[in-house]
Amino acid sequence: MNVVLLEPEIPPNTGNVARLCAATRSVLHLIEPFGFKLDDAALKRAGMDYWRHVDWKRWPDWQTFRAQLPTGARLWMVESDGPKCYSTADFRPDDYIIFGRETAGLPKVLLEENRDRWLRIPMFNPSARSLNLSNCVALVLFEALRQQGFAGELPGFTEPLPPA
Repeated sequence: MNVVLLEPEIPPNTGNVARLCAATRSVLHLIEPFGFKLDDAALKRAGMDYWRHVDWKRWPDWQTFRAQLPTGARLWMVESDGPKCYSTADFRPDDYIIFGRETAGLPKVLLEENRDRWLRIPMFNPSARSLNLSNCVALVLFEALRQQGFAGELPGFTEPLPPA
C-alpha cells in the first residue's frame, strides 16, 4: 500500500505514520511543503528507530507526485464529509491513500476531482472537531490491509494472547 501525507504539519504525527508504514511495509510519500524540518527531534522521536526501515519518498509538490504515478493508479482521498465510508472502499495492494494537512485537510479541488474515491471516517460526537491524523491513517491502512488478507504478515504474530 501507499500512504500519502500532503503537506503534513505536525512532526509527531508524521513520525507515527512513518513507524506505521515501517511495520506494515507500506510506502510513505511525503509531499511538501512541511510544517517542520525533516531533522526535527519530535519527528525522529515519534518514528523512533524505525526510519531506517521506512520505504519513503519526498516530493516537492502535488504536481510532481501526481506526474510520477503509474497509469491507472487509484487515489483514495480521506477527508470528512466524503460520500463513502472508508470501510466500503474496495482497496487494492497498489492503491494510494491520501491524507491532508492536520489544520486544513485536503484541498477541495482534489476532493471534487476524486469524488468517487473520497472517503470519510465516521464521527459520532458533533462536538469533536476531528480525529488525530496518525489514528486516521492507521484505521484506513489496516482496513486496506485486511481486505488484502494481511498478505505478508510475519509468522508468529497470529496467535491470540493468553488470557490475563
